[in-house]
Amino acid sequence: MISTAVWGTGNVGRAAIRAVEAHPALKLTNVLVHNPDKVGRDAGELSGLDHHLGVAATDDVDAVLASGPRAVVYAASGDIRPDDALADIVRAIRAGALVVTPALYALYDPRNAPAEVRDPVLAAIADGGGSLFVSGVDPGWGNDVLPLLISGLGGTVDVIRCQEIFDYSSYDQPDSVRYLVGMGQPMDYQPPMLAPSVPTMVWGGQIRLMARALGVELDEIRETLERRPLDATISTRSMGEFTAGTQGAVRFEVQGIVAGEPRIIIEHVTRIHPSCAPEWPAPADGDGAHRVIVEGRPRIEVTVEATDENGNRAAGGNATAVGRLVSAIDWLAAAEPGLYDALDIPLRPAVGKLGRKHP
Repeated sequence: MISTAVWGTGNVGRAAIRAVEAHPALKLTNVLVHNPDKVGRDAGELSGLDHHLGVAATDDVDAVLASGPRAVVYAASGDIRPDDALADIVRAIRAGALVVTPALYALYDPRNAPAEVRDPVLAAIADGGGSLFVSGVDPGWGNDVLPLLISGLGGTVDVIRCQEIFDYSSYDQPDSVRYLVGMGQPMDYQPPMLAPSVPTMVWGGQIRLMARALGVELDEIRETLERRPLDATISTRSMGEFTAGTQGAVRFEVQGIVAGEPRIIIEHVTRIHPSCAPEWPAPADGDGAHRVIVEGRPRIEVTVEATDENGNRAAGGNATAVGRLVSAIDWLAAAEPGLYDALDIPLRPAVGKLGRKHP
């Protein structure tokens, strides 16, 4: 059994605890928390399970790493604290851990990551013998392994389009929704996530991964952006009120240009309410979906809808990201220490999980 610690118990961490507990090759040994109110509480309670797991949460990072967990699922956010997240992850790798995380966008494509991000990780791997794999949903499997798999079903392929279409009122991250993405802000507000070059920083690595796997050379990566205001004030269940005239919907593309044409495209259509920009693409039902469209002959369209935590689509997406990461741990344990990407680590069947009781 591979001793595994989960670092963080928010949206991703809750799912990580459940996924580690369900994995037949892993044993949950530690849970790290930042909130002092969570210290001492059982991992089963923190993850929303209906039973205890016998692992009490702690905020003592030194003690956890000194205990020598073979793997760490780093589930703390890196969106607004990327430097701190990098420092935490480097620390765990230097302690010899195999680390999996969605937190560092720059390392989804480690070959092209900035040296100031990549080099500390490589140094920690050399010193401690750990490994790192960074992935998620979007960016993540929704625009690397899934579209590449689907492309292999085509006779000819003209364009690969990956879409995330979501109602963000279901996403339990108010600061990210209101300030990083700008929902509910005046239309002259500059959301950090939508600033020029930032979408390429976040999703450009996925474009490059797909291009590498497809054997094509990129001319460049381009961005497009549209924003729409709310026509009327709306009220949401989880994040309160959003005022008429403020930003209510965003649509952007990160385009991989091949031979002068957009051929590999990652598109986001994000709303705070379905009434905003109704002419834009929408999920078939519910709050959101991930979709891959392969234009060619034949034309292929695949939509993935995941739910968890009482039918929540955002929680379902988080759980699939965690599933991809946690399922990579035993692969990493059998591999040499290193910095790996989504093309290195196969998406494998759920070996040993079929028919197991839900944790």
